[in-house]
Order: sequence, then C-alpha cells, then structure tokens
Amino acid sequence: MAGLELNDVTKVYGDGDSGVVAVEDVSVEVPDGDFLVLVGPSGCGKSTTLRMIAGLETITDGEIGLGDRTINEVSAQDRDIAMVFQSYALYPHKTVRDNMGFGLEESTELSSAEIAETVEDTAALMGIDDLLDRKPGELSGGQQQRVALGRAIVRDPDVFLMDEPLSNLDAKLRAEMRTELQHLQERLGVTTVYVTHDQTEAMTMGDQIAVLNEGELQQVGTPLECYHEPNNLFVAGFIGEPSMNFFDGHLEGDRIATDAFDYSLDPATSDDLEDESDLVLGVRPEDIRVDEAAAGEQRFSATVDVIEPMGNENLVHLRFDDGTEFTATTEGIPNVSDGDRVDVAFPTNAIHLFDAESGAAVKNRQLSFTESTTEIRP
Repeated sequence: MAGLELNDVTKVYGDGDSGVVAVEDVSVEVPDGDFLVLVGPSGCGKSTTLRMIAGLETITDGEIGLGDRTINEVSAQDRDIAMVFQSYALYPHKTVRDNMGFGLEESTELSSAEIAETVEDTAALMGIDDLLDRKPGELSGGQQQRVALGRAIVRDPDVFLMDEPLSNLDAKLRAEMRTELQHLQERLGVTTVYVTHDQTEAMTMGDQIAVLNEGELQQVGTPLECYHEPNNLFVAGFIGEPSMNFFDGHLEGDRIATDAFDYSLDPATSDDLEDESDLVLGVRPEDIRVDEAAAGEQRFSATVDVIEPMGNENLVHLRFDDGTEFTATTEGIPNVSDGDRVDVAFPTNAIHLFDAESGAAVKNRQLSFTESTTEIRP
C-alpha cells in the first residue's frame, strides 16, 4: 500500500501554439488508504489525469509520486497499479476464472495453484464464486462489473484507479454498487482514485473530492467542504443537485441590489466587502423558505411556475416579477400550486457571495469541520 501525490502535473497534446492543454498544473495528495474522487464535467481532464497516473499517457510536465518513488518514467506494468475501466474490458472468450487470473499469469511468478486460490478467495469476497465458470456474455452488467473489480483486486496493487465504473449500470444497481465499493475499499485499505461526472457518487463515496474544470483544479476537500464552502462559482454550481441559485448584484452600502430584489447584509459581512463591487449572491435550494415557512426581513414575493414532487421532497421552480428564475426544495406534501404567489426567504446565515469578475468566493456559510482540508497549492 502507498500514498499517491501529483505535483504540478500537466498534459499538452500537440506542439507549440497549436498544442491543446488537457490538464494544467494539477497538484493533489492522496494519503495511503484514502479514497479520492476526481469529478467534473465531460472534457475537464479527469480521465486524462487518471491515465497519466496509470502510465497510459505520458506527462508533459510535473511529477507523480507513489509511495517513496517518482513514477513518471516507470512503465505502466511496473507501477503496481490496477485499473477498472468503464467498459469492464473483459475477454469474452474466457471464463470469469480465467479473466480474473489472466493478469497474475502474465505479471507474476505464482504457481497455477496459488493463482487459483487467489482468484477463488477474491471471487468469494465479491460474491461471484458461483460464476467462475461462466463467460462474460452469460453475466448481467452488475456481475460483469464485479468481475472487473475482482480482476483488479487479485493483483493486490498499491493503488486502484477506477474510470466511471458504474456508469453502464441502471440507477438502482448503481446505488447498490456505490455502497459495495465503499465497504470493499474500507476493507482492503487500498489507496483509490475514482473518476466520475456524477456528483452523487462524488459526495457519497469520497474521503476527498478533487473538482476539475477545463483542465484546472478548482478545489480539493471533503465532500461537505466542497458543498458548503466552495472556492468559487464553478464549484458552487457543479456540486449539489439541484444546483445553487445565483443572482447577479451590486453592493451598495450594506445591501446587494439585484434586478429582482435588494438583499440587506449584516454589518459583519458588509464591513468585509469592498464598496460598490459587483457580486453574485448564491443560495442553495434547500435553504430557501417558501410560503408559510418564510419569515424574517429577508422575504420576497415570487410566483410558483412548476412543482416536481419527488416523494420525500418537492422541487419548486419559482420566478420573480422581472423573470429571474430559481429553485427551492420543500419537504412533505406540497402546500403550494402552480401559479400561486408566495413569499420566499433567503436566511442570512445560509447565503454565499462571489466576486462577479473572478468568481472567487468572498463569503461562504460557516461550518465547523473536524477533518482537515487539502489546499490547492499554487
């Protein structure tokens, strides 16, 4: 087992001015045994980063460290890393037993009996010991995924790399496999880097989340840190479903003037801001109080456009008189209807403020965390 460290890792495709920067100066540390999730939209560089760690892509600049060694020039087969692909990548003509044991046959000096024992033990761990003599075409998607995971586990690597391994599964099975993967990783204690564009997977699975956008690292932290204390507008809007509501405004004294409303700030907040600056006010849907729950001075009138009942909660889509749209979530049976005029309140202790030009957070809701935050290094 070993920790993993990326120092200013950069990947450029092509040469000179025509080169395309896929990943730029990414630095993040994954302690031994931790589960890091790389998350971001399509094309943000997360899979490229994973492939550089695996040795499937060369590094343009920077260093990748595994344990006490730098592995930039180490071949993929000598990095002691196991990778699980999105497509499972199983040999269709081989049985489950042969798929799981093939890597050991090619890369180790274990005897056939030792390989068979390792495969059978791992299959039992994965709950697929009754499938060892079947071929991939006879398995369901979830069973194939377990075989792909088992093939990685038998190698007993220093690091697991997983490239969106659950994306081909249906929603229910994906949720079940998320839980299984967490239990498995905790039991094995292997350093793991997991790539996904699904923020639910990122929030529920990772010890740490690394958020990327356009090849640049935006924030590294625990799931709750990235959710409640985003570094910038991108992280605030990407993490969370439904996403945070944003309102463009201008600071005038102790209030933020937007096209839809004026929002009064408490003295402690307004004193820390530069007067006459352009700001973006953010508030998460679950923090907005609607109708009878709306109280206090920060209360405004809006129209209900659409209600989406989700069972345990409702997504309420609203609109201010100037046309500005936003979303709130409420619990239980809806007590408002489409077209209703309602009061909404944005609690002062729940708002976020961002610099309109740079997107950097200038105020987040303050929460206490016992876990340390991994900072982005310049």
